[in-house]
Amino acid sequence: MVGQIVFIALTLASIAWFGYNVKKVIRNIRLGKATNRSDQPQKRLMTMLSVAFGQTKMFFRPIPAMLHLVVYVGFVIINIEVLEIMIDGIFGTHRIFGGLGVLYNGLIGSFEFLALGVWLGCAVFLIRRNIIKLKRFSGVEMTSWPRTDANAILISEILLMTAFLIMNAADAKLQLIGSSHYISAGAFPVSQYLQALLPDTETSLITVERACWWFHIVGIFAFLNYLPYSKHFHILFAFPNTYFSNLDPKGEFTNMNSVTNEVKAMLDPSYTPEEAEAGRFGAKDVNDLTWVNLMNAYTCTECGRCTSVCPANITGKLLSPRKIMMDTRDRMEEVGRNIDKTGKGFDDGRSLIDTYISREEIWACTSCNACVQACPINIDPLAIITDLRRYAVMEESQSPASINAMLGNIENNGAPWKYAPADRLNWASES
Repeated sequence: MVGQIVFIALTLASIAWFGYNVKKVIRNIRLGKATNRSDQPQKRLMTMLSVAFGQTKMFFRPIPAMLHLVVYVGFVIINIEVLEIMIDGIFGTHRIFGGLGVLYNGLIGSFEFLALGVWLGCAVFLIRRNIIKLKRFSGVEMTSWPRTDANAILISEILLMTAFLIMNAADAKLQLIGSSHYISAGAFPVSQYLQALLPDTETSLITVERACWWFHIVGIFAFLNYLPYSKHFHILFAFPNTYFSNLDPKGEFTNMNSVTNEVKAMLDPSYTPEEAEAGRFGAKDVNDLTWVNLMNAYTCTECGRCTSVCPANITGKLLSPRKIMMDTRDRMEEVGRNIDKTGKGFDDGRSLIDTYISREEIWACTSCNACVQACPINIDPLAIITDLRRYAVMEESQSPASINAMLGNIENNGAPWKYAPADRLNWASES
């Protein structure tokens, strides 16, 4: 009875704490401006099923994609067993679904093979990060915390799968010696090879089995509550993020209604301006971005695929699309903490541009959309870069000399080049 009470209290506390942290994350995302992403629901649903559930964009790199698929599917399916653990923990039963017979044996057996796959996949990922040291896992933004975060999750998954297999091995051995409470249920094709490593006495086996059982469920609760602090929040956010992703052609920029009104009014004096929301041109801080931009930041996996294909980064420029997303998330978290301490409206004298993201970074971008194409969950760093540029140009009139020259040429000559429109076809007459 004491164990059941402790289990129920732990379950309620874990769910409550997770809900509290998710509520804060949603509050932070809502700092962004409104944007309509409710159109084309069928296409959005298919995009989510294809990209988030089917992980189709991962397979541009097939080897890590297969490893990731094994780890992801294995971890999710194995945790179906959590339902049985929850019922057993609340009611004091043991293997409550054991009465399913052959079906239950098949499930437990498949769970063990999946657990082995997750174990091996995480081990390979640790080797790639810490021994092989792939280049895309490094960068100025990959400080000690992002590296520790990635390793902590991989090690945690290995420990959870180890506990699951040892728990099953001890359980199987207790079944063989006819221990009371341990009904004959389940198939153990992997953990059977661990039985020889376990003690032979009933008391010791029960201790091992119970210790692993508690470690497994407490570890899952800890993992759940670690997600809001980790890049692994993408496990949950990948689905809404892909559903609400931009369905317009890549490279198609959005127009600001206030600017569109001004242009149309200049061209047609009889034009009646449409209603446009007053506000800043572009984005200086996270509250100037859209809620989709901010959700993108929380969904970033920090995998580095965007940065690894960025031509600016490849040629040694300061820009890293991954850093843009990480900086946006860090600034959003900072604003959220300010709200918690002082309420809304507090100005800490800091902003996303300059404090977190430098001018050199945003102007190094070629707007090629390689980062958007490479992202496995449809994150759009270019949208943030574009809005930061808009602020620099339209609010501050600050841009590199080459950009100023181009804008001046467009204004005076109707083209980015210095020569007059009348001279545009001179090249043809010379041939």
